[in-house]
Parts: sequence; structure tokens; C-alpha cells
Amino acid sequence: MPYQPRPEHKFSFGLWTVGNPGGDPFGPPVREPRSPVELVHLLAEAGAYGVNFHDNDLVPIDASAQERDRIVSDFKSALDDTGLTVPMATTNLFSDPAFRDGAFTSHDPEVRDYALQKTMRAMDLGAELGADVYVFWGGREGAETDAGQPPTDAIKRYREAINYLAEYNADQGYGLRFALEPKPNEPRGNLFFPTVGAAWDAGKLFHIDLNDQAFGRYDQDFRFGAESPKRAFFLVRFLEEVAGYDGPRHFDAHAHRTSGWADVKSFAEGCMRTYLILKDKAEQMGDDEEIQALLDEINPDDAQSEAAAGYSADGAASLKERSVDRETLGERSKPYERLDQLVTELLLGVR
Repeated sequence: MPYQPRPEHKFSFGLWTVGNPGGDPFGPPVREPRSPVELVHLLAEAGAYGVNFHDNDLVPIDASAQERDRIVSDFKSALDDTGLTVPMATTNLFSDPAFRDGAFTSHDPEVRDYALQKTMRAMDLGAELGADVYVFWGGREGAETDAGQPPTDAIKRYREAINYLAEYNADQGYGLRFALEPKPNEPRGNLFFPTVGAAWDAGKLFHIDLNDQAFGRYDQDFRFGAESPKRAFFLVRFLEEVAGYDGPRHFDAHAHRTSGWADVKSFAEGCMRTYLILKDKAEQMGDDEEIQALLDEINPDDAQSEAAAGYSADGAASLKERSVDRETLGERSKPYERLDQLVTELLLGVR
């Protein structure tokens, strides 16, 4: 079967994605909950290689120590039976009412301490199950009004928490790599860490969440490529052809509320198949002589600018005196319309 997901593709899903029972702000769940063990088997049947989780996706927040050990033992058995791995783990610091005004950035020091405790225990769980990456989503680390807390105080508290947990990570010998999952305004009005910045350019892109949504909407978490396949294509091309990304291709998405469990499996399969199809299209783009000729025309050489060469006082003085033919520069055009049309035709299957 073409575009069949295989373990070497490193596709992973969170328990919260395929396990989403289909509730929304206007209606209750429509699918009977599935256990973590059942979800592991669903993902294995779909062709995934990994499963990720928040602590309470796997172990309920009010579980006893004995219940925790039983749940984890069953989960380990499911991983052994299916061959799935746990590439990433994280902590739910946003659902419980205790975190209604933040976790690491809460005004209340007892809440901040509880957040640290909960995260350390979740790190223990992630390490026990073999996770390499630990993600921090500050879903409640924000404010509905700027009058509530100076951002400088919040950032200081967040930094203190991350430093503390980094020390714990080192002390335990876990070797977890910490990753931040930023969002500008969900679920609070303004989050303190809204963007990740240039992670790849800084050599720090080792985990990514993949999904889709309509522009300007809430965080819809649609099936990958479902809404904007062209945008998804350029992301896949960047990861596979430019960045040489080797981390998990993790899908943080949900099936529609209309879906039953068979359709949830189709949702998971669809995310992976679309990625593989777009990867194939990226390779086709690299082999397309007409497209590559246009790219060569747009980028004719590798000559460096003065900025790329680095600053020196003599160089700056020389550059300030250099004669520039501004009118000639303004006459230069780039065939982006032709290029974009050819890429569009490639994606539509007519090239």
C-alpha cells in the first residue's frame, strides 16, 4: 500500500489526541472513553511508532500509589506488545482548578510549589517510560488583564521553575531535553511566552506538533493538511529537505466530533499518509527541472552580504562610501508568480 506509515517515519500521537472523546464548549463527549492501553493498540494498528502523554492522560490526578503502579504496568505491557515507544512526556498544569491563575507563575507560592511537585513526579513517569523530550505548555501562564500581574514577575517565576527542574533533571540523571510549546492566546487572553522564536536557526528544533486549522480561528487541531495542504506542504518540505529534521513527527490534533472510534483510526492514518504524500511531493519538487531553474534564477549565487561577512570598522567605512545603483536594483524582478503556479500544479498532480 503506497504511503504506508512505518516506524522509521517517527510518527507519534498524544493520548489526548486520539483519546479525545469529542466534547466541545457547547456539548458533552460523544465517544465512549478508551483506556490508554486501548489507544496504544489503536495507534499501533494505524502505523504510528510513538505515543506521548500528559501525566494525567495516563494516571488520573487522584489515583493512589497502588493504582498508579497498576496503570503504568499495564501501559508498559501494551508498549511491549505493540513495539510503540514514548518519545515525549509532559505535565497537565492547566486543567485542575488549582492552576486557574497559573502554575509556575501563580501569585500563590503554594500553587507554584505544587506545580513543581507535580512536574517532578511526571518527569519520573516520563523517564520511567523512556521519554527523551519533556514539553512545557504554559496554558495558564498568562493573564486576562495586564493589571493582574507584571510580566516581569511572571517571567522571573517561570525561569526559576525551569532552572529548578533542570537541576532536578540533572540530579536524577534523566537526560530529558526541555521544550516549550508556546501559544499566543489560548486558553487565557494573553500568555507570557507566546512564540518559540527561531528554534531551528538556533539549533534547538528537536520536537514539533503538527495539525491544521482555518486562519484566525481558535486552536482547532484538525487532521494534518485538512485545511491548508499547501501550507502543510511547505512545512514538510522545510523539515525534510531543508532542516534535516530527525525528531518525532508528532500530531497534536483531534478527530471530528462526528467520528466514531473507527473514524478516529482513519483520522490518525490520514495525518500520517498526508505527511508522507507531501514528503513525496517535496522530493518531486527537488527533481523538477523547471522549478529548480526558477529557483536558480531567483538565487543566482552564494555571494555573501557585508552583514554575513561580519562587522569591522574598515568594512563599515568602506560600505558607507560604496556607490549603489538604486534604480537598477529597483528594476530587478523575481518570477514568484510562475514559481508558485508550478508548485501549485505539482501539488494538484498535473506535473
